[in-house]
Amino acid sequence: MTDEAIPAHDLPVSARSPGKCVVFGEHAVVHGGPELLFAIDLFVQLGVRAAPATRLNTDPTAPERNPYLREALARLWKTGPPVELTTTSQIPRAAGLGSSAAFVCDLAVGFGAALGGVDRARLAELAFGIERAAQGVGSPGDTSAVTAGGFISINAEHGSELWRLTDGQREWSVRRVPTPSWGWVVAYTGVPRSTAEAVRAVGRRLAEPDGPSLLDRFRTVTLEGIDAVAREDRESTGRALLENQALLREVGVSHPRLEKLIEAALPACDGAKLTGAGAGGSIVALPKAGRELEAARRIAHSGGVPFVVHAAATGASLVTTR
Repeated sequence: MTDEAIPAHDLPVSARSPGKCVVFGEHAVVHGGPELLFAIDLFVQLGVRAAPATRLNTDPTAPERNPYLREALARLWKTGPPVELTTTSQIPRAAGLGSSAAFVCDLAVGFGAALGGVDRARLAELAFGIERAAQGVGSPGDTSAVTAGGFISINAEHGSELWRLTDGQREWSVRRVPTPSWGWVVAYTGVPRSTAEAVRAVGRRLAEPDGPSLLDRFRTVTLEGIDAVAREDRESTGRALLENQALLREVGVSHPRLEKLIEAALPACDGAKLTGAGAGGSIVALPKAGRELEAARRIAHSGGVPFVVHAAATGASLVTTR
């Protein structure tokens, strides 16, 4: 997995970051609960070069309109020269698969290299700070998974600690956990969603009288799921996926399109659930051994956009220098 620092390098530079998939614990992690994620082998690539004026994909208004770029420029590039940034992406936008986290990590890698290099823990801290400021809410799970590559846990005791991150009020522990030798299917519903809006809605739901008990149930199923994945127990992992989906449905972040794709996938899968903020976005499904393409076909026939994915061994990185 990715542990080395980002080296120093003059412009131009090119960064490449994977997307991410939340397996268990989204939303609860914002409130201190555990989470399991992995970096997926779909990537966003960013080129950075000196230019007469700063723009993104030829758009000179992007430095003000794009909140992620605006925050990265303000935090990392205050005195840097104007730059031309160009992106290519394999990840659908607003799909819950980490397109924004990958873009943010690319920015931190590119600017970090040009400013003298950055170690992996500091890269995770920078990326979380940029994404949190741009969205106003959230946890460091997405950007940490993209930074680290492979599987990681948040606020769990599984694996070796990579780093700790804080927003000034809450602290999260990020750990490396074993990567199972499984293929997964993620699938976009075609319904875009807003992470910030969904996180705030769940926050209001968890503030109700039964909120603490709901949060305890999220914690229990996530820890059981992490343990099942670590043991490479497909059957138990599948049950935990379905239990986690039931909780997400209960807090109001499922959607008819998500439910339709989950139902379509299940005959070929051990389990499936929404992944990410919900209220649209994507699902993650664990196909039965050897049935990845069948699961993808079933989802496609129900109108989803499926991707057969594996854990990306390499997290955010500098890929070219000239």
